[in-house]
Amino acid sequence: MNALTTTEQSSLATLDLSPRTFEQAQEFAKYLADSDLVPKDFQRKPGNCFVAMQWGSELGLKPLQSVQSIAVINGRPAMWGDALLALVRSSPLCEFVIEEDDGRQAVCRVKRRGEPEQSRAFSIDDAKAAGLSGKQGPWTQYPKRMRQLRARAFALRDVFPDVLRGMAMAEEAQDIPPPTERHMGAADVVRPPAAEPTEPAAPPAYPADQFEKNLPAWAKLIASGKKTADEVIATIRTKGALTDDQVAAIFDAAMALQAPPPPTGEPVEPAEEVQP
Repeated sequence: MNALTTTEQSSLATLDLSPRTFEQAQEFAKYLADSDLVPKDFQRKPGNCFVAMQWGSELGLKPLQSVQSIAVINGRPAMWGDALLALVRSSPLCEFVIEEDDGRQAVCRVKRRGEPEQSRAFSIDDAKAAGLSGKQGPWTQYPKRMRQLRARAFALRDVFPDVLRGMAMAEEAQDIPPPTERHMGAADVVRPPAAEPTEPAAPPAYPADQFEKNLPAWAKLIASGKKTADEVIATIRTKGALTDDQVAAIFDAAMALQAPPPPTGEPVEPAEEVQP
């Protein structure tokens, strides 16, 4: 019985729920999103859990470590400072990481295997220059800790970029204001150049057969005095273009019908009016 219990305890201790397939990762992300034991950035958001697990796997973290160590800052993943330090110290490339603070300046000294020691510092003056000194929140409550994390971020990201895969420190990312849309001013409205005025298309020629058919009636209308030749010609041109010879023919036909005025008292028969 004791042997069986020991075996079961050993199995639980080595239980690894890391997904092996894409479908398993999707299912595990749903379980994590439904849990209240994950940060708010991941609760009810299986997509965020899935992406965090993928990021973590590339950095050597288990799924649960990933969602606890990775934060979403301004829509981008970042890692909390303690997890960043743990990741570097667990790498065989790191010989040591030593952090110090004299009350005014934090210094992080690091050594990469096979390379000389390097250090990065962040002081009170640096915080003032960056607009962080006295800032509401951790910079007012824990300025020493914030200086330490900022020096750590500079040192680890500069010396171990391959270990961190470009991952930013969350505490540092929180101090960067979110991107805003830049107002570029009113757009210049470019209008197409105005089209040059074009002459109206010439009307089609008045049909010759219709001209010959209507010419006698037009002549009578002019000869009767009800219409002048110019008025008749203007009306005809609304229907079609006339040649110079056609205009002359209208005048000649009208003149041929004109007769000397009848004697006084003799009635004049009205000419038949024909519209062009």
